[in-house]
Amino acid sequence: MASGELPWGRRPDPAGEVVDRVARYSGFRPEIQGLRAVAVFMVVLYHIFLGRVSGGVDIFLLISAFFMTLSFVRKLEGGRPIRLGRYWLHTFKRLLPLAVLTVLGTLVLVAVFFPASRYEKVIEQAVATVTYIQNWVLAFAQVDYYALDRSTASPLQHFWSLSVQGQVFLLWPLVFGLAWLVTRRSRLRPVPVLAVVFGLVFAVSLVFSIHTTATQQEFAYFDTRTRLWEFALGSLLALAIPYLSPPRWLRIALGWAGMVSMILVGLVVDVQGAFPGWIALWPLLSAAAIMVAGQTGSPFGLDRILASRALVRLGDSSYALYLVHWPLLITYLVVTGRSQAGPLSGVVLILISLAAAILATALIEKPLKTWNWPERTNPRLAGAVLVCLVAGIAPAVSWQQSLTRQVENAAVGPTVDNPGAYVLQPGFEFTGNPRALTIPVTGQLDWQAPNRGPACPEEWGIPEQARAQCTNASPSLEDPEKTILLIGNSHTEHWLDALRPLADANRWRIVTYIGPGCFITSPEDQAFDDCLPWLDGVDPIIEAIDPDLLVTQSTFTNPWDEYDRAGFVDRMQRYTGEGRRIVGIRDIPRFEESLMECALGEGDPEAPSCTVTHPMLGTPDPMGEVAAADPLFAQVDLLDQICPDEQCRPAVGNIYVQRDGGHLTVPYARSLAPVFAQRFTAALASDGVEVPAQPEWSLPADAAGSRNPTSDPTHF
Repeated sequence: MASGELPWGRRPDPAGEVVDRVARYSGFRPEIQGLRAVAVFMVVLYHIFLGRVSGGVDIFLLISAFFMTLSFVRKLEGGRPIRLGRYWLHTFKRLLPLAVLTVLGTLVLVAVFFPASRYEKVIEQAVATVTYIQNWVLAFAQVDYYALDRSTASPLQHFWSLSVQGQVFLLWPLVFGLAWLVTRRSRLRPVPVLAVVFGLVFAVSLVFSIHTTATQQEFAYFDTRTRLWEFALGSLLALAIPYLSPPRWLRIALGWAGMVSMILVGLVVDVQGAFPGWIALWPLLSAAAIMVAGQTGSPFGLDRILASRALVRLGDSSYALYLVHWPLLITYLVVTGRSQAGPLSGVVLILISLAAAILATALIEKPLKTWNWPERTNPRLAGAVLVCLVAGIAPAVSWQQSLTRQVENAAVGPTVDNPGAYVLQPGFEFTGNPRALTIPVTGQLDWQAPNRGPACPEEWGIPEQARAQCTNASPSLEDPEKTILLIGNSHTEHWLDALRPLADANRWRIVTYIGPGCFITSPEDQAFDDCLPWLDGVDPIIEAIDPDLLVTQSTFTNPWDEYDRAGFVDRMQRYTGEGRRIVGIRDIPRFEESLMECALGEGDPEAPSCTVTHPMLGTPDPMGEVAAADPLFAQVDLLDQICPDEQCRPAVGNIYVQRDGGHLTVPYARSLAPVFAQRFTAALASDGVEVPAQPEWSLPADAAGSRNPTSDPTHF
């Protein structure tokens, strides 16, 4: 190889040309640091006061890609090694400390101020935040980023954008590494190669973003792929700006036009349903205009404001401000029970967030950024990153394990410590631990639907239209004495565990046919399209099972009333006319808000503020007359066991009654079994049916004894 010749035929560039090319991408841009501050402050203002999308997050992502691209291009043009591993370690060593501190502080706020029902999701999101996958957790959970009531949002939800950013910080250096390889093996310069690659990423990602936003907007909002074009635009801008030299008057106009447009985007247009599709070009191109305007040197230029000391200092704290404002806002809303902050409280939240951000930047971010010891070797950098990861994940995992142990040790049915409806029986005396946890504990809330058992066996010959919803709730029972068909929606289903002991004692098989949100009425009366196929299967499954008894919900409630559904009585009378016997169960009150959630928020299962009434209380059962007139129709009313003394309390006998605004918890349904059996058999006896055998009732002494052997003890 000839002296001075580089591999693969490339010749060295004159030193002066290298210096010029590097210089094009060098220099501090104070006006962009000020723009970063404005972008983050827009996010804060819109979050606190408007609850709308500002476009500020998108601008923040654009600026991040802009500066990252400038840094790598300087290395590529200067012929310096890009050292990807060190870049990744250095980047996350810089980002993680404040992120971890925010996560830990948020966990403390959640433990102190949030209802226990929210612990599980926050813990899950804490781990996702520290590992930079928060956006995917939110996407697959189908979180509505635009929910009107911000108090229900996760206090870590805002980390979605930082997770996207972290993923791009891993991906983008690979693009620069590819450009390094291409330029070393050809006569191509880095900038054209990068322009082609980022141009392709921009085009493909933008098209994908527009399509996905139109078809799956909630998922698209958090999807990294729908945001790559925003980073690509920032990179293309970084590549192009050194070659752009518009006249000063035009740069002045571009700066102000961009700022006005950037501020107006969230005020003029309700863009939330369209992000991050094509509409996100509006704030990004507005910011791009400001960045192209650059430093005009004019007293009338926007850069004179953006480059001011105050905004540049705020830009230095913009990362911390973004981190802390959201947990403080959500905590305030949870504590006050408000859905949005008011004018005065909003200003106070902003001031507190600013103070916290400035302190965190001065006391933590800057000292760690200038700390040289970890920078001396890659192993030290890796150790610093590892320490941050452990510090962020370990407390969350420890808390999760504590909740898991709590679930493992908690009863799933009535015990002496958690007697539930047993306390309503005459002469009952509580002999348990008065300090025992109220069940279900929060870790059990996701499993509060009864175990309906496996799918109905093929040999039963269930018609195709009914096969998907048919289950055998008594799979271990062979040669049953009778068959009961539990049919209806979830307000029929939640009586399953109250019925099960009576069925077991009499060798009755329970078959379920449940359609969530569906009613045995008419097609026009269904709330969901999914109910129409279920309704079509009602008659076929009754004919196929030929049950000895149909059990269903017989009245219907909402938070304001108890009412009839057109066609229900007619349909029941048709079945009794065919000789079929029916037991109807009166519905329970529904509420707009969960009493259990209220009690968890108050920290008291017997909180007076969470005890309410309902218009149906104290009224006769509307189906009583129907039952009296039809010997094959019997009616069961357990309203006094749900809301004793016409008061609906969150918990009765140390068991939460309802898991939400209208469904029984499994432990409470199991505690109702004795009274349910008495009233169920009494209703049948009134119609001349032989009285079934009654189980023997006793309260287990501990949690292990509360598990029903006929159901899966790990699934409620």
